[in-house]
Amino acid sequence: METFSHRTFISPFTWRYGSPEMRAIWSEVEKRRLWRRIWVALAEAQAAAGLVTAEQVADLRAHMDEIDIERAHEIEAEIHHDLMAEVRTFAEQCPVGGGIIHLGATSMDIEDNADALRIRRALDVLIERVRGLLATLADLIEREADHVCMGFTHLQPAEPTTVGYRLANYAQDLLADYEFLQQVRASIRGKGFKGAVGTAASYAELLAGTGMTPREMERRVMEALGLEPFLIAHQTYPRRQDWLVLNALAGVAMTLYRLAFDVRLLQSPPFGEWREPFGKKQVGSSAMPFKRNPINAENIDSLTRFVAALPRVAWDNAAHSLLERTLDDSGNRRAVLPEAFLATEEAVLRAQRILARLTIDEHAVQRTLSIYGTFAASERVLMEAVRAGGDRQHLHEVIREHSMAAWAAVQRGEPNPLPDLLANDPRLTALLPAETIRTLLDATTHIGDAPNRARELAAQIRRLLEKANASA
Repeated sequence: METFSHRTFISPFTWRYGSPEMRAIWSEVEKRRLWRRIWVALAEAQAAAGLVTAEQVADLRAHMDEIDIERAHEIEAEIHHDLMAEVRTFAEQCPVGGGIIHLGATSMDIEDNADALRIRRALDVLIERVRGLLATLADLIEREADHVCMGFTHLQPAEPTTVGYRLANYAQDLLADYEFLQQVRASIRGKGFKGAVGTAASYAELLAGTGMTPREMERRVMEALGLEPFLIAHQTYPRRQDWLVLNALAGVAMTLYRLAFDVRLLQSPPFGEWREPFGKKQVGSSAMPFKRNPINAENIDSLTRFVAALPRVAWDNAAHSLLERTLDDSGNRRAVLPEAFLATEEAVLRAQRILARLTIDEHAVQRTLSIYGTFAASERVLMEAVRAGGDRQHLHEVIREHSMAAWAAVQRGEPNPLPDLLANDPRLTALLPAETIRTLLDATTHIGDAPNRARELAAQIRRLLEKANASA
């Protein structure tokens, strides 16, 4: 009997990452339950053709959920074929119908249809998680749409933006990821029942004289499974499908990686503007008791970096599926498919945890804005002075000189002197009153239409979610 414990290697996805629901989808028990469900559906179609009896089908259906992993592994240790070991285990439990299990089929007729069903269910779970994250983002965007903060380009102070608009950037990407997940989910197909090289030759011989064609038998089985088949397949369904699925997951991972990285940046003391949740008894460091490390954001970046590497494995599986199929995809698919889903789901769950209780430190936001916002607003002074009749190139140099001097003062820890420098320069006051210059240097109003655009995106998300809920 096989036993697994923490005394031997087990995957962190077995217990640390992902939800119990997602782990159950990719469990060995669920895989074998789906195999048996497919064998029953195949037997039902063959009964309609008169190849097997209703009693045999009923016997299979009665024992469909009696998964016995221990017995199957005992048999597999002898015959070295996991699917045939399950066939024999199932047959031992079915004294009436055991002899007709897997009639006319090849292994991938069963395994690939089961994988397609698991992928589709896993996508359903992930889509639901992403939908919840989008709803949380929409709430935050609306709440923070007018909250002015300093924007950064090249990791250098640039111009003001709003917290809501910054969040809307992540939400827009996640919305695109959500729509792509839905497209991929709708496109999932099974292999169908086409035999060893996709020609359905074995079924044609089996069904000869029954009045049922292989195409009709396939239709019956796939309708029972609720799964569309590919029109064309060789021994497996086209492995391009796995590549598309993993690209969809990698897209979600990419968006969450950037969000999490920005959380980490903004939580660092030089910014101190955002903080992920930190429990009262949470330990930040074994050596430094004062630490408040952004562990959820760091974990997201770690897991999503892993997910980003997996589409290449799926690409190789598809590209190297030579002639009617090779087996070199089999071993890695046992890990790649479940781990990609579990890692992506964990990243979504942790992002939800961060955003649902995100702390935005207003003092830190205003501190950064007060230090750097004035520099950005100097462009407004330039534009108004030119509008008042000044020479743009000359005035640009005047403002640049004062800005460099003010920047040096800020770097020394002094208050930003730029408002005084500009408001007291006769080259500028000859064009604009000093009070107007000071007013223009108020960066909190230099945010364009960012709040309206952020709210517009939040409204788009809400409409999409309402439509999804209505059709659920």
